[in-house]
Amino acid sequence: MTDGEQPPETAVRGLRVLTLNVLALEHAEGRRRLEVLRKELRGLRPDLVALQEVTRTEGYDQILDLLGPGYSVVDHPNPSPEGVGAALASRWPVRNARRLDLHITPRADLPWAAVEVAEVLAPAPLGPLLAVHHKPNWQYGREYEREQQAVAAARFVEQVVGEFGHGERELPVVLLGDFDAAPDAASIRFWTGRQSLDGTSVCYQDAWEAVHPGQAGHTFTPDNRLVRVGEMALERGRRIDYVMVRCGPHGPTLEVTGCQRILDQPVDGVWASDHFGVLADLQRPPRPIGTWA
Repeated sequence: MTDGEQPPETAVRGLRVLTLNVLALEHAEGRRRLEVLRKELRGLRPDLVALQEVTRTEGYDQILDLLGPGYSVVDHPNPSPEGVGAALASRWPVRNARRLDLHITPRADLPWAAVEVAEVLAPAPLGPLLAVHHKPNWQYGREYEREQQAVAAARFVEQVVGEFGHGERELPVVLLGDFDAAPDAASIRFWTGRQSLDGTSVCYQDAWEAVHPGQAGHTFTPDNRLVRVGEMALERGRRIDYVMVRCGPHGPTLEVTGCQRILDQPVDGVWASDHFGVLADLQRPPRPIGTWA
């Protein structure tokens, strides 16, 4: 390599994806929880991260605090007056960020209800992919809203996939976030291809289910003390946080090689959040899906 020549970029075939509702700092000794979150997330070094209830103001950037420098950030709209909202962060550059507002009925009242889509410029051979951060309404009785939000978000993603297609290569799509619905809810059944809604159907592979079939994997559970002392004290336990991979005609375009819950135990007596996070390792398959070996 001659003087001034840049070293070749390390080949990247896979990526590490994380979603976590960090619980706003105003709740449950937020500053103590922050130390636990920071140590765990920096140690995991995820490539793509969806955070909910994260704080970003002129004076404080919780994403920078938790992940460290070097991430590109795409914010959800309409954070609270305290700067609490949702955001997508990528270790690699992003472009063509698109947003769809999900205030689609009078009861869809979560301020930052939206879906964010961004093209992530991952190095070869992994190559470009779409990251989709979906945040629907949270209330128990708002499944109709979550259904409508899922349909609107899925149609929006299909539109963007069509715009950003990369020739014959199926553009991988990673969908992640706090969906506030259990796997048997209609909105999640829709995402995972088990039922259609409003004349529309899609199919995404649920990373947890791919690796742990039949295991509950609750991410919001009374096993977590912060759930028992929080606003939903009678919660019985649900899996409501997801990482998914969009399927093309022949199945998912990225292989799920691992999936685990994170921060599902207290650290020195401190629970990091009232949600457990979901961490998935995804990899580009050795040959194009839909071809014979």
